[in-house]
Amino acid sequence: MNVNEYLVTLNVPPSLEEAVVDCLLMVESEHGFSSFPVSSHDHRNEGLSQAEQVTGRQRKVRIQMYVPEHELADLLAQLREEFSGAGINYWVLPVIENGVI
Repeated sequence: MNVNEYLVTLNVPPSLEEAVVDCLLMVESEHGFSSFPVSSHDHRNEGLSQAEQVTGRQRKVRIQMYVPEHELADLLAQLREEFSGAGINYWVLPVIENGVI
């Protein structure tokens, strides 16, 4: 069990994708990260276009990265500083195992 590493997931509005990617490339160059489009579903209609309200989904970009425990607090502080109030949802999970097969 690798309790010293975490999987950080961000759901980013598409309008902020490039800015978040640029930020992460500056602070998370050692491990890299992945990004892919997702649909976000939420009962709140805040900030949704009419089309998004009708379809019940909002487009987001999900970014995931492995982060060592000693870098986690600094990464989250940097994101909070640069993107405060931007509506980026995130969660952090401990990594049990990872590798290359």
